[in-house]
Amino acid sequence: MFAKVIKKKKEIFKLEGLEEDECLKLLNSHAFAGVKNPSDDDHKKLRAIAGEIVEKLSRSPLAAKVIGGVLNDHLDERHWRTVLESNLLDQNSIHSILRLSYIVLPNHLQNCFAFCCMFPEDHRYDKDDLVRMWIALGFIQPTQGMTMEDIGGRYFDVLVKKALFDKVGDDYKMHDLIHESASRFFAQVCGKLVDDEESSSKIPETLRHLFVRTTNPNILRKIKKFKHLRSLFLDGEDSNQDIFYALIEMFKASRSLRFLYLLLPADWEIIPEEIGNLIHLRYLNISGYYLTMLPRSLSNLYHLQNLICDEPYNVADFLPSDINNLSNLCYLKLSDDCISSICGIGKLKYLAELKKFVVRDESGYRIGELENMNDLHILGIYNLENVKDAEEACSAKLYAKRRLTYLALRWNNTDLRNINLHEKVLDNLQPPNCLRDLSIWRYMGARPAIWMNNVNLISNLEKIELIFGSEWETLPPFGQLPFLKSLSLFNMPKVKWLQSKYNGNDKYRTFPLLEELNISFLGALEDWFEAGVAAEDGCFFPCLIHLSIDNVPMLRELPNLPPSLKSLIIWGCHPELYERYRKDGGYDRHKIAHIPDIRIEP
Repeated sequence: MFAKVIKKKKEIFKLEGLEEDECLKLLNSHAFAGVKNPSDDDHKKLRAIAGEIVEKLSRSPLAAKVIGGVLNDHLDERHWRTVLESNLLDQNSIHSILRLSYIVLPNHLQNCFAFCCMFPEDHRYDKDDLVRMWIALGFIQPTQGMTMEDIGGRYFDVLVKKALFDKVGDDYKMHDLIHESASRFFAQVCGKLVDDEESSSKIPETLRHLFVRTTNPNILRKIKKFKHLRSLFLDGEDSNQDIFYALIEMFKASRSLRFLYLLLPADWEIIPEEIGNLIHLRYLNISGYYLTMLPRSLSNLYHLQNLICDEPYNVADFLPSDINNLSNLCYLKLSDDCISSICGIGKLKYLAELKKFVVRDESGYRIGELENMNDLHILGIYNLENVKDAEEACSAKLYAKRRLTYLALRWNNTDLRNINLHEKVLDNLQPPNCLRDLSIWRYMGARPAIWMNNVNLISNLEKIELIFGSEWETLPPFGQLPFLKSLSLFNMPKVKWLQSKYNGNDKYRTFPLLEELNISFLGALEDWFEAGVAAEDGCFFPCLIHLSIDNVPMLRELPNLPPSLKSLIIWGCHPELYERYRKDGGYDRHKIAHIPDIRIEP
């Protein structure tokens, strides 16, 4: 690769380590992470010890990061001297140096990290998913006042801070050297079988976490001897039919499994029903693009907390009809249509996410199914026109869902004869105050819900999206929301003003944190604020970064725009607006000249 860059056929280039002073800077940046003034006299002795430690790190940046994380555990001289005098640092080996970072981990973090070594090199770890795995395996120690997810998230953050994981995009990866040395260190509990019968005989029977990639059914049958096995990752992408029968044997024998990840061959359409023998299973991830259905025996796995499966081609009958027996399910990842087909989903009261609940006028699918699902973080309710009356809407008890952060409300038809019903239904779908993200589509009421006009009831909202509100005339006082960052309004042809209500001196803090404003197809919008409402310069949109105005034909003028604005897009608005702000001679162009990205078209 290097030869190609410098355009030579072949070039040997030896990479040297960091200069020692650079290595020391890197070590200190991790060792003193979170310390306000690491150069204080209080830390003089520690910095001197750090200088001695760095001499033992072979100028390796990876070693400097990892050992810095070890030192950061305790900012005291005794701990740092223990690290300095460790035999592992004196072996002049990167593997020995890295091993020190695993030895000092407390037991609960050792368990979590050892499990991660089961996955193949270059595996991308999703933080939330990994925490769910740890919970399923019983690695999370409960703490009063905190959810298991929050505790697990803190565990992961500690491992990242110790440089045992690196962030890559939205995911995380383990450095190859860390993966290699950690796999050796945790070999008694974590192992791999990859088409090698000889190596499989060397794996200790104490094994708890196992990765298998093989086309040899005999290797798969050897899994039976691991009586303490709790986790199995089976990569069978290139396997054959014999593997299917070996899998049946394994399912019958490995009844202690809590975690199972199946990467299935492309031609497999079904999974053996014998999977129902894994009665202690808490986490099941199935990756198989041509599956036609899940085993009917799956509904017997009463302890299952997580069920994850690639989107099936055929939704009909993909799930067992009694899937709602799995009353301990916390996380269900299937296609939205597949999940919305579950009858009596209200029995799954611990679910955290339900992105698409489709209301039907049919037992098992009415909105009252949501009544006891109080652990929901994410909820999307579709086909709200099927809610018969206000009382039925109230039965969803959205206000009681104290962990709900995202709510989408969707109507599917636009029958103007039921405007009054739309309004009453929305009135009774009041969310909890913890809600941060609200999306409403095809609401046909002429007014907002009562709870939307009370800022105190929705004060934590950060994002609002109102789409296809053809009868809405007046918007709620969104400008008073203290944390609102994004507001999108689309196809609301009767709205005349963006903000029309003030209370006391609220005009001086209108949209205080708004960063993104998108307005499209608001045919009646003629001004930003109701006539007669005065405003001081600069009190509107003080934090705005992006403003998009599309097809708003009555709007003639922009408000005073803040220095923070980076992007302004105007399409299809009143000719006067174009004349005032156009690039070649607009008489108010100077008012927007500070904006880096401007696109204005008549």
